[in-house]
Amino acid sequence: MSFIDSIKTCFGKYATFSGRASRSEFWWFVLFIVVMQVVLSYVDTAVFGAREVVMLTSESAMETGMSFEFNYRPQPITGIFLLATLLPYLAVGARRLHDGGRSGWWWLIGLIPMIGWIVLLVFFIPKGNEGDNQYGSDPLA
Repeated sequence: MSFIDSIKTCFGKYATFSGRASRSEFWWFVLFIVVMQVVLSYVDTAVFGAREVVMLTSESAMETGMSFEFNYRPQPITGIFLLATLLPYLAVGARRLHDGGRSGWWWLIGLIPMIGWIVLLVFFIPKGNEGDNQYGSDPLA
């Protein structure tokens, strides 16, 4: 599956959690989200200004216990994009888990920092089951 086909498929199956997704469909969509997030972050910075790190005076540092503070600038364009792609990302991830014969509920293990992310990475990387499985037909067939 090509990059463009993956994006079309994932948005076409916006909230479809059933079926299976090939590795290329999942990883091309992940790459799309990461690249767009970086690009839109630059757009947000150009439009709304850069985030700043401000060094505090010694007096302020004594009061707060910190020697610096972040002057946060919102990134609404990036935030809207990430909200718009959250559901298709979760759906393609569930379909990718199905391709390996696992339930989509395994997504929840990602809520455990580091360990859950590593487990999900181990589930997402290998080739899926050949032939049909309980979640549908082989996406590469």
